[in-house]
Amino acid sequence: MNPEESQNTDLEPAVGAGLEPAGAGSDPDLDLVAAALRADLSDIAAFVEGLATRLEAALPGFVEVKRVRGGFRGPKLVAEIVVTAGDQRLVLRRDGGRVSATRSRFSGGIAIKTDTLELDAWLKALAETVAVQARSSERTRQALQRLVLES
Repeated sequence: MNPEESQNTDLEPAVGAGLEPAGAGSDPDLDLVAAALRADLSDIAAFVEGLATRLEAALPGFVEVKRVRGGFRGPKLVAEIVVTAGDQRLVLRRDGGRVSATRSRFSGGIAIKTDTLELDAWLKALAETVAVQARSSERTRQALQRLVLES
């Protein structure tokens, strides 16, 4: 397994791993999205809840959030975030204080490859996916701006 792959990510992921600006050739929108998404990782539960809320508001039609009740009368908490764009599906699953993240590539509606990612790598893939969609869609570009500005 290479260093980017992992089944689960601990509560305290490596700071900045995989999300540093890529340099002079990097997309400034991508850097802003990555920084905004990365901003509140110190509390993984709050991070996942906030990310789900921001993505649902900013990218309707691309994002599906599954919430489950924590107990008989407990609040519904985010268990899974699924972002589908083009031939790619990004899934973030939360189980208590742990998260797992995958990226799947599709062809003809069939998953042809699924990779398990570290949380930072998943966030970078999410930012890249949103940025690619934003280049081809004015609606998605505006959603990207809302995602960055509301963080």
